[in-house]
Amino acid sequence: MDEMRPTSGAAAHLGLASLFPTGLQAVYAECRRLYPDQVNPLQVTAIVKYWLGGPDPLDYISMYRNVGCVAQDVQEHWHYISMGLSDLYGDNRVHEFTGPDGPSGFGFELTFRLKREAGETAPPTWPAELMQGLARYVFQSENTFCSGDHISWHSPLDNSESRIQHMLLTEDPQMQPVLTPFGQVNFLQIVGVCTEELQAAQQWNGQGILDLLRGVHVAGGPWLVTDMRRGETIFEIDPHLQERVEKGIEADGSNLSGVSAKCVWDDLSRPPEDEDDSRSICIASQPRRLSDKDTEQIREALRKGLEINSKSVLPPIGGQRQSHDRPQSRKDSLESESSAAIVPHELVRTRQLESVHLKFNQESGTLLPLCLRGRLLHGRHFTYKSINGDTAITFVSTGVEGAFATEEHPYAAHGPWLQILLTEEFVEQMLGELQDLSSREETKLPKEYSWPERKLKISVLPDSAFDSPLQ
Repeated sequence: MDEMRPTSGAAAHLGLASLFPTGLQAVYAECRRLYPDQVNPLQVTAIVKYWLGGPDPLDYISMYRNVGCVAQDVQEHWHYISMGLSDLYGDNRVHEFTGPDGPSGFGFELTFRLKREAGETAPPTWPAELMQGLARYVFQSENTFCSGDHISWHSPLDNSESRIQHMLLTEDPQMQPVLTPFGQVNFLQIVGVCTEELQAAQQWNGQGILDLLRGVHVAGGPWLVTDMRRGETIFEIDPHLQERVEKGIEADGSNLSGVSAKCVWDDLSRPPEDEDDSRSICIASQPRRLSDKDTEQIREALRKGLEINSKSVLPPIGGQRQSHDRPQSRKDSLESESSAAIVPHELVRTRQLESVHLKFNQESGTLLPLCLRGRLLHGRHFTYKSINGDTAITFVSTGVEGAFATEEHPYAAHGPWLQILLTEEFVEQMLGELQDLSSREETKLPKEYSWPERKLKISVLPDSAFDSPLQ
């Protein structure tokens, strides 16, 4: 683990104690350690602070000129550092004060390294808005980021014609974690990547792709400096890297445990007019909503899947997560309990289904081979969570504990949450028939796949099919 850096001494040395809140001192002190000659860097400031009703969660984003490192072949670049995801004030105006032993606020700040173009005398400011956008997501969703995470952005990060349209996250190579009276602050660096590199991270894992990027100078190098003018992917620069990804997937599986998606499912084993129908799409009525407990389990399942365990476990439904004697922090709400606390199936109200029809848009459908090959064949689980409602579809393998789908009843629903248990034999069969979904060429839609003997049907539909409540 990186060395913790107490900041009170540094802050006192800088004479900031009476001017700045303690949490802000901590981040400033670490910046000054790294850039002692840039005492007053250019800074983007939220005009109306978030805690006063403004739209931007980050109070400040400082921008430094980094000369790089000749010995490591690191090019000169601009270094952006956020202030506001951690607890800067310690007075509950933004973040709940939880003391010095846990994370400060969300536990991290964002950084970004952008290649300095020839002739540039000042840093571009568009990365500040990008960082504010990510911060808004964190504050609104209460989901935190971790090293190795990937972010699908689907647009050039600088609104140009660049191929750099997505992001990975990693530890900043120079910024060291700091310890404040309000908790620990880590620094997560944004790394711009191409679509093909994002897809490889989804299929394998973010850390593996980050390691490949570090080995390609023009794609980032050791400090992962983003070059928005990069016109080639690492796989075009060095075709042998694709083979390393394939071997990594085969050996490690995928760390992607789930995605937000356009998806629905239908129960084909009962007529649509049945008033007890628990399908995700209900004609002439509102779809049943996920309970808070179900929602919490799905969120925990997505995070749990990022861990490589000897045995994959779905977090339990039901039960109090923690004592009422202490407030629940945002970070605690996303962390899994002990995997031993599995609720028996008989305590969970589930309905076994005989036949199901799954519907995905093309982007979600292309992840099905990843779900099967990178997750289920490695004894793990994968969840599609609908962006249009409470629908969720979780695929589980026979090695996953805590699932309410079983080999005897492989299709089981808990309200709008469907679980599907697939045996290894069936996964191999499905992979053979879903191969065309792995192609990067444009696929003609709709596409239908059916396994009558398994009573399972999958449709891949255009996005427009998910715009109507009657799909």
